[in-house]
Amino acid sequence: MMFNRYSLQQLVTIKYGKSQKQVLSKDGNIPIYGTGGLMGYATKALYNQPSVLIGRKGTIDKVKYVEHPFWTVDTLFYTIVNEELVIPKYLYYVMSQIDLNTYNEGTTIPSLRTETLNRLEFDIPSLDDQRKVLSYLEPLDDKIELNNAINNNLEQQAATLYKAWFEDFIPFGGICPSEWNKGNLSDIADITSGKRPPMKSAIKTDTAMIPLVGAASVMGFTSEANHNDKILVTGRVGTHGIIQRFNSSCWTSDNTLVITSNFYEYTYQILQRIDYHSMNRGSTQPLITQGDMNKVPILLPSSKVLTEFESLVGQLMLQYEANCMENNKLAELRDSLLPKLMSGELDVSDLDL
Repeated sequence: MMFNRYSLQQLVTIKYGKSQKQVLSKDGNIPIYGTGGLMGYATKALYNQPSVLIGRKGTIDKVKYVEHPFWTVDTLFYTIVNEELVIPKYLYYVMSQIDLNTYNEGTTIPSLRTETLNRLEFDIPSLDDQRKVLSYLEPLDDKIELNNAINNNLEQQAATLYKAWFEDFIPFGGICPSEWNKGNLSDIADITSGKRPPMKSAIKTDTAMIPLVGAASVMGFTSEANHNDKILVTGRVGTHGIIQRFNSSCWTSDNTLVITSNFYEYTYQILQRIDYHSMNRGSTQPLITQGDMNKVPILLPSSKVLTEFESLVGQLMLQYEANCMENNKLAELRDSLLPKLMSGELDVSDLDL
């Protein structure tokens, strides 16, 4: 492939997000994105064309691609892409290969400036060659998105069952059984804090292959695991309210809380419903303590009912976990192909997946 070099300023116009307070609504259907991911839904869009989103403050190492109408908060840039030079999805793939932390200009909070971003340079082929490259990468992402949609449906089914059994008590005649009790989360779960990792790598390497789990997502890789069991992870410091599921080797970082339970699915549903904002003890940044999590009030059904719920919902979530495993493999394949396709090392005319 033949390439031309362009500055990011030639490829996009960088725009600031805006406060979501006036548009945030339970009835909205326009996603609101922040640096930590989805923050809610808006009643109108800030922009409605395909765009590459770039963190301005906070989490700045990863870019995100959206092609539907959206809103971004003021810690997240969105871009108006010059589609005469580059296809938005292609630009996303190009930018996903660089570590934007390298360009951090923040002191206490990581941050990026438009002036610095505009000076970044990228080698871009013709639009025809971009389309060829995308024809190999997009099917992988499409399959990942399909699996994610299936998983969202599975989670909704599990949440519906929880509500029917433990909030509306439908299998029990609409009344909470008298033998059930009130208790605390510590009655069914053990809660511990994560630890500082021995080392950190932004990408998977031969010496750093273990996922490093942060408050909201996998934030890199490290050399050892501090968990090989089935765990739930949520944020202790920073981002709160995102519940992550792990059933393989990982390292949970020191800004996380780690929850284990014999009633895994029941505990997962409880964690999804906690008002984390009311539990915040932080002054400069959000903080939730182990002790406060232990004291979260819960309903304690009979062991027999909990076991039946675990069995029923567990079958749904087995498919969920299988889809997650497939997505990890697809993402690894995509990420291994990406630099070779972008550089022209792989001839797209000869490539057979």
